[in-house]
Amino acid sequence: MSLKVLIVDDEPLARARLRTLLGDCKSPTAMVEGEAANATQAIEALRRQHFDLALLDIHMPGADGLTLAQTLRTLPDAPAVVFVTAHAEHAVQAFELEAADYLTKPVRLERLQTALQKVERATQARRGFKADEPEEVLIIQDRGRTERVPLSQVLYFKAELKYVTVRTAAKSYILDGSLSELEERYRAAFMRIHRNALIARRAVRALEKHFDADEGDGWAVRLNGVDELLAVSRRQLAAVREVIAS
Repeated sequence: MSLKVLIVDDEPLARARLRTLLGDCKSPTAMVEGEAANATQAIEALRRQHFDLALLDIHMPGADGLTLAQTLRTLPDAPAVVFVTAHAEHAVQAFELEAADYLTKPVRLERLQTALQKVERATQARRGFKADEPEEVLIIQDRGRTERVPLSQVLYFKAELKYVTVRTAAKSYILDGSLSELEERYRAAFMRIHRNALIARRAVRALEKHFDADEGDGWAVRLNGVDELLAVSRRQLAAVREVIAS
């Protein structure tokens, strides 16, 4: 298998060295899918896409690597964590955070290869476990019926007065609940594009200029499976562009 890796280190040279070492690893192979210079950038990258592994430096400006690792544990589908640091004194804390490994700089290729193999085994075990889990569904009351709607079929959630519209390619449903609760629960698969809408990341097809009678000139997103356009707020515009470009 090939592991998707996020490198988090405030030193560009350290990130470059890790990228080179990862390119020399043979089994498993590792693809560097993202880099971050601090915890904030790392969280943004993880919300945009899935990574199998995060290589974390510990001493960084702002939130350090240990704090970042604690945050990662709260995310759905969180990556495995391997600390890569010049300081050995944090090893106990690192393993209390269930890190897969702890590497000290300068990193040797053999040690990095061993760490990747640990992550590979854990990832394969996790994927095998998830394959046996039932697909997540929404339980929706619809005109006297109770329906199970697979989350994988949902294209968007849209707040409408006191309820939320759930849209699939085939049908619309009405769900009791709040958009904020849905965003928190399904953050990995859905993103907010407006104060009243969440869209499935996988369904994004295009971003288009759009005129809205209430908000004037702006932008809207087009999704696979439905014809309607959904307005994108200026605040969320950059995030939508990143999803399209990824």
